[in-house]
Amino acid sequence: MKMKNICYISWAENCSRSDHTARELGGISHMIYLPNLGSKPSTILFKYSGQFIKTLRIILREKPDAIFVMSPPIFAALPAWIYKIFTGTPFVIDTHTAALLMPRWKHLQWLQHWLSRQAATTIVHNEHLAEIVRKNGAHATIVRDVPVHFSGNEKFSLNGQFSIAAVCSFNYDEPIKELFHAAKKLGNIQFYMTGNPKHLKPEILAKKPDNVHLTGFISDALYGDLISNANAVITLTTRDHTMLRGAWEAIYQKTPVIVSDWPILQKNFPTGAVHVDNSVPGIITGIKDMQQNYADYKVGAVTLNLKKHAHWQETKKQILDRLF
Repeated sequence: MKMKNICYISWAENCSRSDHTARELGGISHMIYLPNLGSKPSTILFKYSGQFIKTLRIILREKPDAIFVMSPPIFAALPAWIYKIFTGTPFVIDTHTAALLMPRWKHLQWLQHWLSRQAATTIVHNEHLAEIVRKNGAHATIVRDVPVHFSGNEKFSLNGQFSIAAVCSFNYDEPIKELFHAAKKLGNIQFYMTGNPKHLKPEILAKKPDNVHLTGFISDALYGDLISNANAVITLTTRDHTMLRGAWEAIYQKTPVIVSDWPILQKNFPTGAVHVDNSVPGIITGIKDMQQNYADYKVGAVTLNLKKHAHWQETKKQILDRLF
């Protein structure tokens, strides 16, 4: 059953996942973020209060049939909960790994779990997170990924050599230093690293080799063209139980991926992927494997693309059935 009016709320500075999820469910995504107030302890209360008011105004204006809210921060779900009290409108919490495992949000687990019990379901990315939600009395739906379609006429310029898009956000769990060292030993390969370089520590930035190009923040259309036309996408994490968005975005463009060798990533990327440890030798070996056996990995990516589309249709039905 397709919803006529779904409102998807994200308080993140930039989260294309919400756009893709809303599009697939037939809804509209709203990114509500007040950057001028920052995230300092002295301003965070004012920032969240302002975003709370803006969210409530959007919900009251649109009068949605259902509301999806991204967490963290879990405070974004409070307007949806209030709206449910007065109208009975169901809401869903799209819970990212950080909301349940990142130390920053540990002291707010009580609120995360309480609001999850009020929600129609809580979306998580894997069975480990689903078990955490269920143990705390809430319903969980596992959504490993959603189809990603990029549109626009922007073209990302690649230099014609074997090119790898390195999808990064420069978070603490990304082995950027190791990737730089590996790239330096692979001078015949060009790396295009996404993400805002202001989040990259100066001492690590100083180790960047010449064949690594920092793209900075680019539009969705340009990003889509990059991961569609690069030979492969590499995205790594030192944190277990983490689904790498850049990897499933790449597979939906039929682009092979190089990912860390955590069990969850081995399970979700069984073909079209090279799995590496996060060491310099491991990364080098994985990239060489991708380059030397590229045709096979490309076929694997196409096969996995078809399987993921079929699985999403089943998951989508589960979510909508839960709401109605």
